[in-house]
Amino acid sequence: MRIGVVEDDDGVAGALIDALAANRIAADRMSRGGDILTRHPEFDLVLLDLGLPDMDGIEVLRNLRQVSAVPVIILTARDDERSVVRGLRNGADDYLVKPARMTELLARIEAIRRRATRARESTSAVRQFGDLAVDLAGRELTVAGTPVPLTTKEFELLAALVDNPGTAVSRQQLMDQVWGDAFVSVSRSLDVHMTALRAKLGRPARIETIRGFGYRWIG
Repeated sequence: MRIGVVEDDDGVAGALIDALAANRIAADRMSRGGDILTRHPEFDLVLLDLGLPDMDGIEVLRNLRQVSAVPVIILTARDDERSVVRGLRNGADDYLVKPARMTELLARIEAIRRRATRARESTSAVRQFGDLAVDLAGRELTVAGTPVPLTTKEFELLAALVDNPGTAVSRQQLMDQVWGDAFVSVSRSLDVHMTALRAKLGRPARIETIRGFGYRWIG
């Protein structure tokens, strides 16, 4: 795995690079948001600060999502709810507030690595529900033959539900499967991504909320 660290603070960037190297993870540091927009094909994951000298990190993320599905973990000092929601809605896979515990950051990176490995090992499978088709191996959703773009997290939530149609799936199960560990996941992240996924699926409603438990795919 190779990680792109987009961070303008030399001290923070140096500490991150050293900690990742100590855990045998290769990382390259960039101080400007524009750099990751041109270099994103080099990386398996991006750690993105929001306070960058050339453009706001949310703008960087929005532009990146137009061309790449590379997983992005926002790592920033902004801890207000609005920033968290904006980051997740614009395609971030995770959001951590500085100073983040390195053990937690490594756990979230490892969760993304495990999901990528499972995706590579999975066999081709398409789930069809009327005019809606979910290609689990190709990681593509189409409605009436038209591709519907999803973020990494949105697709993983969809895949978890369509793989068990009609079965109630708990919030904890989804957080564990999609984020890698229900105990380090943020429940609010699930809510934000689920709302975005439902909006993209449109009508009729295909995901049923089971109050106090979780969700069920009704197709």
